[in-house]
Amino acid sequence: MTTVKIINKSQHSLPNYETAQSAGMDLKANLSEAVTLGSLERAIIPTGLYLELPEGYEAQIRPRSGLAAKKGITLLNSPGTIDADYRGEIGVIVVNLSKEPFTIENGERIAQMVIAKYEQIAWQPVEVLTETTRGEGGFGSTGRK
Repeated sequence: MTTVKIINKSQHSLPNYETAQSAGMDLKANLSEAVTLGSLERAIIPTGLYLELPEGYEAQIRPRSGLAAKKGITLLNSPGTIDADYRGEIGVIVVNLSKEPFTIENGERIAQMVIAKYEQIAWQPVEVLTETTRGEGGFGSTGRK
């Protein structure tokens, strides 16, 4: 298990895994007063959390499926990436895609965060790429099953 340093300036407990096999942890809104988003409005919602991720790790910020399916609330720039060298507060870009206003209350679970390993690459300029069965087939090229 990897250890991640965290500063919690919110009024809420640290994010945690809700089940033994959860990939993500819920992030909660840290608000002094509720924020209401009208249809198609967006806002950056603070969490009060600051991370120090180990080199080679990122935090991915993703929508919560229940909010998206039931209320039309999702995230822009999703998944958002928090790089290992970022030290600012985690903010979540929430958008209301429904026709009804949606109010975000202090402590509401607004997103989920997944900590993931990554590798940086080095480019190798070439003139030709290895051929595959798919080739240059783009969007929808693999057909329906």
